[in-house]
Amino acid sequence: MRISVDRDLCYGSAECAHRAPAVFDFIDGYGVVRPGHEETGENPSILEAAERCPSQAISIAHSSSPPGHP
Repeated sequence: MRISVDRDLCYGSAECAHRAPAVFDFIDGYGVVRPGHEETGENPSILEAAERCPSQAISIAHSSSPPGHP
């Protein structure tokens, strides 16, 4: 799945960094996806971070291919 944070929607609650600190960081008052973690497999903490984001700024796109395959 591909993860992104829309900086125009994010208002800096840091829920993402709290719920999935290995994937999200909090920089300059905004949640961001840590470099190298934009593409990842299913992860319950990432899904929870997206669900709990109060500004709904986290997008998750599910790919139909297995990770590592185009």
